[in-house]
Amino acid sequence: MIQLKNTVKCKKNQQFILEGAPVNGLYFIQQGKAKVLKTGIYGKEQILRFVKDGEIIGHRGFGIGKNYTISATSIEDTILCNFTNEVLNEMLQKIPSLTYEFMLFYAEELNRSENKVKSIAQMTVREKVIDTILYLYRKFGENQKGFLNINLSRQEIADFAGTTDEQVIRTISSLKKENLLISQGKKIGIKNVSDLKKEISEHNYFLNS
Repeated sequence: MIQLKNTVKCKKNQQFILEGAPVNGLYFIQQGKAKVLKTGIYGKEQILRFVKDGEIIGHRGFGIGKNYTISATSIEDTILCNFTNEVLNEMLQKIPSLTYEFMLFYAEELNRSENKVKSIAQMTVREKVIDTILYLYRKFGENQKGFLNINLSRQEIADFAGTTDEQVIRTISSLKKENLLISQGKKIGIKNVSDLKKEISEHNYFLNS
């Protein structure tokens, strides 16, 4: 089965899934980072999530629809593995343990999606930006200099947090003055994770979503 996979190499900022295009199986990140997007009202793109090594993209289209409901773009040079619908169907039918793991994966994804909808409705702009930064910290970690292991534009942070780049810029500036964050160009670092978490302690239910 492994020999039937397709390997796709993407340059930074290269789109490899087009929203509305025919579904061509699942993509797995072998190495690199990418963002998953969906077109919202008035054509504005909303970033649904970020993915890293070992994670799946395009799973909502597999088995239920003929077209992708999302798009995906690499954040850095990325190597992808792709299994076609036919190969995946055969794998899931022949390997019960794989089917079970997929079931758990889908259940977890549904839970995360529901939590994010609730958090967006209940959080202030400041809390949304902080929640996004903590999410990036949990997912990608930080380097030896104390910056997050992912460099995003203020617009990309806004597109994920559900706000505007101007609000993100103001919030980050305010958090820097309060000695909660550090920044250098696109790079963002957290001075003290515990202190930043306290800012959204009322939304503790969402901290790990």
